[in-house]
Amino acid sequence: MPSSPDDRTTPDLENDETVRVARDLIRFDTTNYGEGKAKPEKDAAEYVAAYLRDLGLDPELIDAAPGRTSVVARVAGRDADKPALVVHGHLDVVPADPANWSVDPFAGEIRDGMLWGRGAVDMKNMDAMILTAVADLARGGGAPERDLVLAFFSDEENGGVYGSQHIVKTRPELFDGATEAISEVGGYSITVGGRRAYLMQTAEKSLVWIRLRAQGVAAHGSRVIENNAVTKLAVAIAAIGRTEWPIRLTETTTALLAELAEILGVDPETTGPDEIAIATGTAAGFIRASLRTTSNPTLLEAGYKHNVIPDVATALVDIRTLPGEEDDVLAEVRAIVGEDIEIEIVQQDIGLETPFAGPLIDAAVATLQAHDPEAVVLPYMLSGGTDNKALSRLGITGYGFAPLRLPEDVDFPAMFHGVDERVPLESLVFGRRVLEDLFRTY
Repeated sequence: MPSSPDDRTTPDLENDETVRVARDLIRFDTTNYGEGKAKPEKDAAEYVAAYLRDLGLDPELIDAAPGRTSVVARVAGRDADKPALVVHGHLDVVPADPANWSVDPFAGEIRDGMLWGRGAVDMKNMDAMILTAVADLARGGGAPERDLVLAFFSDEENGGVYGSQHIVKTRPELFDGATEAISEVGGYSITVGGRRAYLMQTAEKSLVWIRLRAQGVAAHGSRVIENNAVTKLAVAIAAIGRTEWPIRLTETTTALLAELAEILGVDPETTGPDEIAIATGTAAGFIRASLRTTSNPTLLEAGYKHNVIPDVATALVDIRTLPGEEDDVLAEVRAIVGEDIEIEIVQQDIGLETPFAGPLIDAAVATLQAHDPEAVVLPYMLSGGTDNKALSRLGITGYGFAPLRLPEDVDFPAMFHGVDERVPLESLVFGRRVLEDLFRTY
């Protein structure tokens, strides 16, 4: 039977092993700038590999490019006849500008009962929870119910080109026998209508990253130039950024809204999807984005001097569509920006959607409820993406389950790629205990 939280109290949270490992990982600056530009994950990967070796495992370090290192290890389970479970995280993080933060993003500072730093939420917290949950099993003389394939990927923040995608293509045998996976951006709690509910990620949107390019005439900045590349690009990106994409519900979002409406005591037939989503408070940022396509300009580049009109201007746009709608959305984007704007697809990846049913879902729900009897567990669609996309190419069904019991006032979704990223220490310890019990029993 799963242990209750009272069975394993941790009076000194700052010195808890999960907190220490997460802090150590944050202190490795593994910033990923995209398109192959990154501070290599190698040192963080070697730290993870050393930790796993101390547990008697035999991890393999795999480089997709110099320094772009991932770690994979297999933990033998008690029942070799059961399909293996992949448990994965990523070691890279998005950039953080120290000038905008109240702490050093890479110091791993502990303050106000929280661990602060880039990666505290996305996703060195889960990396630490995985490692220490497996350590608890190993040191206690136990083993997981089935084989676990532990994977700590590089380059997730660039779509996994130098991480999960590379390994799936070149080393698929590492995942032999695996049929399911769990990873980030699911299993965390929100407070809705005075009740605590956990969102388990059973779907994620498609990724379409594009570059817009406008061509014009290079000239002196004092001239009259109708064919100005910067002006043309500005019109195009404003049009994309201001586009209000229609709400389109899938099986996952329909089920989520129905559950939320019941908790809130409203009629989903008369209360709109956006209104229901907004009522979830801090979770609304993720949930509203799962109800529609989003298209956000994220980077502009043009020119080199104040008095020189450039002949080229470019912009990056992050588009996330509902699964299967990539081609239709791209066609609409082409119509929005017009014929004068060139569109280059920088990266494109699939969306995923899985029913909220089955033995793993049942086990995850039961384990959460063993640790938090008040827990209500709901399916949801992630507005972003994870390395589950790459694993799906091997027939592995992926879910987001990084369990965190969070205080009501913590705006967890805002921490993803945000300023002053932080996670409560108690939540880290909670997650490790839930994962340990899931590994032992499923």
